[in-house]
Amino acid sequence: MRILRAVNRTPMPWKNGGGVTREVAIWPPTAALDAFDWRISIADVAQGGPFSVFPGVERVLTVIQGAGLELAVEGLATVTLDAAAPPFAFPGDAACAAELHDGPIRDLNLMVRRGVCTVRVRRLDGPNAFECRAQATFVLAVESVALNGEHLEAEDGALVERGARLSLGAGRAILAEIDA
Repeated sequence: MRILRAVNRTPMPWKNGGGVTREVAIWPPTAALDAFDWRISIADVAQGGPFSVFPGVERVLTVIQGAGLELAVEGLATVTLDAAAPPFAFPGDAACAAELHDGPIRDLNLMVRRGVCTVRVRRLDGPNAFECRAQATFVLAVESVALNGEHLEAEDGALVERGARLSLGAGRAILAEIDA
């Protein structure tokens, strides 16, 4: 299990310059934004507007902080997302724009290269125990939790390989399972 501490992340501008993101993990580790197999990041959305376009990529957005937003994705019905809503999957190459409900939000953004990887994302309440069956499993602490006895602060994450058993203590987390 590799712990990915929130305090170690460096802010960087969105691809379209409209906001700030912090990369949590990327595969392969040295991949550029147009060449990753999968990428996990946390974005600060301070105002409504268009999302960056990622051709050939599937995205899953999960609000982790704030009042929420309305997300309009080309070809799909507009959805309302907040810190209790299930993760929302959409094509990264579709035009997409957000309108904030009441102030800024923070979201977890998982992206996988279409035809290369798949991802399943869900919210998880502890205590909970499970076996990691995916090629890579990612756990993000939404609030302070214990994972296999390791203390995770809010927005700390862990990358876990297939076959590992995980025990999540009381608290909320997000689970992402990535397969090739």
